[in-house]
Amino acid sequence: MRTRVKICGITNLTDALDAIEAGADALGFVFYKKSPRYITPLEARAIIEQLPPFVERVGLFVNHSADQINQIAQESGISLAQIHFEAEAKLYEEVEIATIRVVRARSQEDIFQYKDHYRIVDAFVESYGGEGKRIDLNWFKGVDCSKIILAGGLSAQNIAKVLPFGFYGVDLSSSVEKSKGKKDKMKINEFMKAIDSGSI
Repeated sequence: MRTRVKICGITNLTDALDAIEAGADALGFVFYKKSPRYITPLEARAIIEQLPPFVERVGLFVNHSADQINQIAQESGISLAQIHFEAEAKLYEEVEIATIRVVRARSQEDIFQYKDHYRIVDAFVESYGGEGKRIDLNWFKGVDCSKIILAGGLSAQNIAKVLPFGFYGVDLSSSVEKSKGKKDKMKINEFMKAIDSGSI
């Protein structure tokens, strides 16, 4: 099975369609206002309404309440909420759409958080991701990675080293950009070709 791919930080329709045409399984929309890739819920909706079916539409949230997440989800049309901060269990109960946790790993022990759940594992950075920082792959040796989506510093040049670990998916943003918030179609295509050539 091919490793699933989420391309995050989508800010315009052209980039969204380029990513899907290249084979991306999911698109990420950043609702964190301090991010250079921030998009408003209505801007996201304008893109989402023109997407083909069977594409996961993921909203990234940082320090939002459950009510805020539910309102943004309704306004934008996202299908999955990526909780990019430490949240209490109550929040997950109150969010009305599917959720996925993000582990911002500082050490190898961190990758085992929520090990019974599908989760995104990213390298810890103060700015909540999007900086292209890579996790030490040695942390994953001998680990069941079938419920882990790896994020941070992934590119066409290094993805071949990642695929043998059997991650459920990968999540990338900055490595396929021309500038923050604007994707590079050639880099997206190169990454997807590298995924396809290295997956079983």
